[in-house]
Amino acid sequence: MTIDREKFRKLLKEKGLKVTSQRLVVLEALGRNPEKHLTAEEIYEIVKVDNPEIGLATVYRTVQLLLELELIERINLDDGYVRYEIGDMEEVPHHRHHHLICLKCGSVSAFQDDMLEQLENSVKSSMGFQVTDHEVKLYGYCVNCLEKERQEERN
Repeated sequence: MTIDREKFRKLLKEKGLKVTSQRLVVLEALGRNPEKHLTAEEIYEIVKVDNPEIGLATVYRTVQLLLELELIERINLDDGYVRYEIGDMEEVPHHRHHHLICLKCGSVSAFQDDMLEQLENSVKSSMGFQVTDHEVKLYGYCVNCLEKERQEERN
């Protein structure tokens, strides 16, 4: 995903915030890695390659700011780390994508299908509760681990 620098600059200015190179490079690092779920430390390792002057504390502050601006999302994959991923730069409300977590190798895959719309409508009509967002984590075994297991059983 490419980051619209002008849109980001405009958003920062609208919020009364400075446009800094550090803010841009952190957002761009997440934008270049949309399928990864990066920790602040991993973001730091990516950005310091081209920006050795940036500090880890700056990355943490920038991540917090980007969360507040709802440009990135915080996710917990139950592995003891807080991870971040690029959000939707559009202003329309949206559901997050969901995650498939392999119990054997720990791989994480995202999927976009929102199969809970009917459930949300049912909750609204029966309980009067309007669902605005949800997060789904499905645990199981990825294709690679299942294939390895099948091969081991054959041997």
